[in-house]
Amino acid sequence: MTQEHLWLLNEKYDGIESPEFHADVKRLESGVPLAYLIGWQPFCGAKIFLDSHPLIPRPETEYWTMLAIDEIRKKHHPHVLDLCAGSGCVGIAVLKAIPDSTVDFIEIDEPHHATILKNVRENGIDENRVCIFGGNLFENSTDTYDAILTNPPYIDPNLSDRVQDSVITHEPEIALFGGNAGMELIRTILAQFRQFLKPDGVLTIEHEPEQADEIQSLLPGIVSEKDQFGVVRFSVFK
Repeated sequence: MTQEHLWLLNEKYDGIESPEFHADVKRLESGVPLAYLIGWQPFCGAKIFLDSHPLIPRPETEYWTMLAIDEIRKKHHPHVLDLCAGSGCVGIAVLKAIPDSTVDFIEIDEPHHATILKNVRENGIDENRVCIFGGNLFENSTDTYDAILTNPPYIDPNLSDRVQDSVITHEPEIALFGGNAGMELIRTILAQFRQFLKPDGVLTIEHEPEQADEIQSLLPGIVSEKDQFGVVRFSVFK
């Protein structure tokens, strides 16, 4: 039995091998992601449920989220935007780590809104600290924020061969691919974010390493950083 089989057995079936467990093993071996089968994924000390099959949170995103939290802690009653929220994992991590924070979630794919709300409730967070919006990027936002944190769709369709088949088959295309060179949404975010960021606020955006040069040309002063694997994975503007 592989490590993934053991995780599935222990986390979903309390260690009991049942017909349902063996059916899930077949689904796992066919390429269905383990996190979807278990139903949740750990992220920055939070339990992130994946009922609507949003993008599965990645360790790289967890890494920069923890760095962002360290920066946001310095602010009094920080108001944060989780843009392109998906499961809401980034904003949930902020809410859990910083008790006086409030977070707005913006997610265009509205079936994920119920998942975000579930993650708020299951992590013991007061719903009064949260607002959830739909719409395209900043379309429905009228507030300003101490931090804008975003993991937008940024995969270049021409580089899809670097993405695992199971990801393309099972995870939402709308959360993966970012149009021409993977930069379409990133360009829009960089063009619009200033009117929603407080003067002393911080923008953190995840992206492909190949996109760092264009991001820096579009927004002078933004700094690209490496993730825990030594790969340029996100950029920060203060």
